[in-house]
Amino acid sequence: MTVEQKLADLGFTLPAPPQPLGSYTAVSEAGNLLFISGQVPLVNGKLVYTGRVGEQRTTEDGKHAAQLTALNVLAQIKRHLGGFERLHHIVRVEGHVSCIDGFYDQPAVLDAASELFAKALGEKAGHARSAFSHSQLPANATVILVVIAQIEPAR
Repeated sequence: MTVEQKLADLGFTLPAPPQPLGSYTAVSEAGNLLFISGQVPLVNGKLVYTGRVGEQRTTEDGKHAAQLTALNVLAQIKRHLGGFERLHHIVRVEGHVSCIDGFYDQPAVLDAASELFAKALGEKAGHARSAFSHSQLPANATVILVVIAQIEPAR
């Protein structure tokens, strides 16, 4: 079963990869690593989750934002590699959550992204992860994911 089929079974569609919001590339390849620039919960070029968890957003909103952001990460990987065959595994996920002081459930918010990766990629999803909280993120995004993935050499 393909990644797209697994996502469809979960009720998701792989989006078109979003364009960078600034003067940088969405993905940079170095040796056998892919560095995916910070992705946000964009849908059709529109940021759909803005604001801080615990203020404008609930924990559930944060989880949905993390899922949308994970889909954008997968879309960037697919565009850069032309599919998922060369993806060895996701090495590291750095998750940033915009939230109020006293909110300590950043890991729960980011679990939604990690679980989506696991369901879509299986054993290729195993990753180390760090969770960070911020009072504000660029573009007022609720969640940002920065990802490093290991890839197989091109044949």
